[in-house]
Amino acid sequence: MFDYLGDRLSNAIKNIRGMGKITEDNISGAIREIRMALLEADVNYQVVKEFTEIVKEKALGEEVAKSLKPDEVFIRIVKDELVNLLGEKEASLVVDKKCPMLMLVGLQGSGKTTTAGKLANFLRKKHHKKPLLVACDIYRPAAIEQLEVIGKQLGVDVFKKDSKDVVDIVKDAIDYANENGNNYIIIDTAGRLQVDENLMAELKRIEDAFPLDEKILVVDAMIGQDAINVINGFNDNLELTGAILTKMDSNTKGGVALCVRHLTDVPIKFIGDSEKLDGISEFNPERMAERILDMGDILSIAEKVEDVMSEEDAKMDIAKMRKGKYDLEDFLNNLNQIKKLGPLENLLKMMPGARKMGLNNINIDPKQMSHIEAIVTSMTPYERKHPEILKAERKKRIAKGSGRSVEEVNQLLNQFESMKKMMKEFSNGNMKMPF
Repeated sequence: MFDYLGDRLSNAIKNIRGMGKITEDNISGAIREIRMALLEADVNYQVVKEFTEIVKEKALGEEVAKSLKPDEVFIRIVKDELVNLLGEKEASLVVDKKCPMLMLVGLQGSGKTTTAGKLANFLRKKHHKKPLLVACDIYRPAAIEQLEVIGKQLGVDVFKKDSKDVVDIVKDAIDYANENGNNYIIIDTAGRLQVDENLMAELKRIEDAFPLDEKILVVDAMIGQDAINVINGFNDNLELTGAILTKMDSNTKGGVALCVRHLTDVPIKFIGDSEKLDGISEFNPERMAERILDMGDILSIAEKVEDVMSEEDAKMDIAKMRKGKYDLEDFLNNLNQIKKLGPLENLLKMMPGARKMGLNNINIDPKQMSHIEAIVTSMTPYERKHPEILKAERKKRIAKGSGRSVEEVNQLLNQFESMKKMMKEFSNGNMKMPF
């Protein structure tokens, strides 16, 4: 997502590096590159026109500070305008009421039912809620079954009722929530192949009957600029509180994300970034702009790490690194934590300078992680604590027990020692980050 756009924008900015000052002549090529990059990323033409005009106007009007280079001024302007385009501020979900009610709407195939499960998982993990999923797709039995399967996987309550009246279903779901201590209600509604009167009439009945705190549209990002028409079609009838763009981990160009807020005034609240039930991320305009421009997203990495590692454990690991006492037992624990974070390459893409260092194209074979784990778990606890005692005979035993070669055991031990030294220098502040 956004890799191609980010590369093109980076190239555009490179063209003005080394210039003494920003002039209309030396930024004309960069502006042209930005225009082409945005159009090729499927950004609406009018949005592209406005964006490039504002960037050009601000760049030519800037006084370049003595401490800054023209490209630094220019990239700051581009970033600020991307943030404005994406929505300026993060649009958070309503969570602080006694029992908020959220209705998910959307067309068929947008990923609405899976998104309901992802939201339930997010609310349970981040906000410690006890959500209730309500099955209101009364036309597609498979949707109700899918919601039940998702609820079972997550350990989340699902309410269903053999009724063709959605208002009746939601009314009984509220009673169920009150009786069972559920404090967030997520209503999964029926979809259609297109926006039609019958669909809207049914959604309006729910809206009129209950005090909904959130009316969120789930949109498949792969439909491109048609997403704007879909959002406007629903928003004209329901006054949406937000949108969720799904399948942003696919080959979608991502340009629609740059247009939604500007063209519809509906904020993007989340993006779906994997098929897994934890594959949903809050949409933060500033962080997204920084990722597009290869500035990284360290805060998102930190949040993901917080989900699998406590602050106390992190401090203990840092203390061990500083003293040079970080051992293979600690490494094994961290390896198991890393596995819970999802594909490692997704984290590497969030590092500052990831595209510049080629990290965005890395594919890490999960088998490699398994091989490393097999080698370490074939050691005794004492050997993991004291890897310096691992001589030839012990290495042969470990290789045999893990199904790997002695060469691979040696390679892992050498890499671990190099990593220990580097981590000690980083934690002591003696080494600069490579970007």
